[in-house]
Amino acid sequence: MTPLSDDPAENLDRFIVESLQQACVWGLEGPDGWALTASEKYPNSDVMPLWSERELAQVHCQEEWATYQPVAIDIEEFLDDWLTGMHKDELLVGVNWNQDLEGEELEPLDLLQEFEQEMAP
Repeated sequence: MTPLSDDPAENLDRFIVESLQQACVWGLEGPDGWALTASEKYPNSDVMPLWSERELAQVHCQEEWATYQPVAIDIEEFLDDWLTGMHKDELLVGVNWNQDLEGEELEPLDLLQEFEQEMAP
């Protein structure tokens, strides 16, 4: 596994490319559901962090998320259902956050647009 970059934009690009190659994204699921955290950019908003590799997600299964495990989400289901559902639920997406939980926070439909641009012929 290649470590994440210090550049959030580079980590976003990596998230899109690797997620499409592996046909899944990785979230953390625990006894109370999916891992969420407060947004640093937007008050009163929550962010669901997601990663492009299982190992990148596994790093965060400690402290408050010690009971959580990385779970794969099929890329088609993610693009077709999850992102629109997250938009309706007013959740943001955290993309390939580093060990300090730092990185991009995106509106789900903006992330969907990024994927569509990557998949365009």
